[in-house]
Amino acid sequence: MEDRIRLGISTCLLGRKVRYDGGHRLDRFLTDTLGQYVEYVPVCPEVECGFGIPREAFRLVGNPESPRLVTSRTHQDYTERMMQWAKRRVIELEREELCGFIFKGNSPSSGMERVKVYGEKGMPVKKGRGIFAHIFMEHFPLIPVEDEGRLHDPRLRENFVERIFALRRWREALSKKGTMADLVEFHTQHKLLILSHSEKHHRTMGKLVAAGKEMPIKELYARYEALLMEALRLKTTPKKNSNVLMHMMGYFKKQLTSDEKEELLEIIHQYRDGYIPLIVPTTLINHYVRKYSQPYLSRQTYLQPHPIELQLRNHV
Repeated sequence: MEDRIRLGISTCLLGRKVRYDGGHRLDRFLTDTLGQYVEYVPVCPEVECGFGIPREAFRLVGNPESPRLVTSRTHQDYTERMMQWAKRRVIELEREELCGFIFKGNSPSSGMERVKVYGEKGMPVKKGRGIFAHIFMEHFPLIPVEDEGRLHDPRLRENFVERIFALRRWREALSKKGTMADLVEFHTQHKLLILSHSEKHHRTMGKLVAAGKEMPIKELYARYEALLMEALRLKTTPKKNSNVLMHMMGYFKKQLTSDEKEELLEIIHQYRDGYIPLIVPTTLINHYVRKYSQPYLSRQTYLQPHPIELQLRNHV
């Protein structure tokens, strides 16, 4: 368990009966598939804040920017109680060294976005954020977050899992001596992964590392981490990935036969045009990396940013 990534999660998603109606929202992908690689730290704001099971349902009301947490039938306002608890809870969670958090979507306490906020006339707008989720995201701005509903989207799922594994690797790099050499090593291994998300961040981070000796190492590490998580939050696209794949193809210009080059180019174009998933061209490139012992590409996390058993690149 010590080797697993630690993720916060809304308790009901693990199948525990903590919801207002005494039910749960078990998500089999989270428990049975992703759960093989992570250790979950469950959090149920409403139960931990002292509300029973079952309980009267809550809703957000008022200004979407600063909504109130109110019971839906008796209209009791528990905003301050929830906020005070949440501020204490996020401080406790600092000790857990979380690499991400999966929230329950649409929850007035845990929804990370597009939560219903009811106005004076009773008409809701989907512009709110759950009280606890809001405080968590402000307290941990760099930690990847998602809700279980959005994780049904293959691209959002792949992006989230990629980020939590990247943050885990970054934390492991930090646990070393924290030298300039450690940062250069990490950046070298992640160059193409960063490029697949943002060419702008790829350039900026390269310049930051190149000029790293000009600033204190702690400041350098902090700036790099912020840029890393900001870059990986940007979504990849078939066009971005195809550019990276073409870049990798260039490393084999002296080894590949004309037929091999034509085949690889054709597969990259088929991926870019949406006919095949990303796993196909990356598998072929991995084959050439091993066949020709390409040292630079063999170190690139882009080729396997997360366990292949999760099959995330089979669907993007």
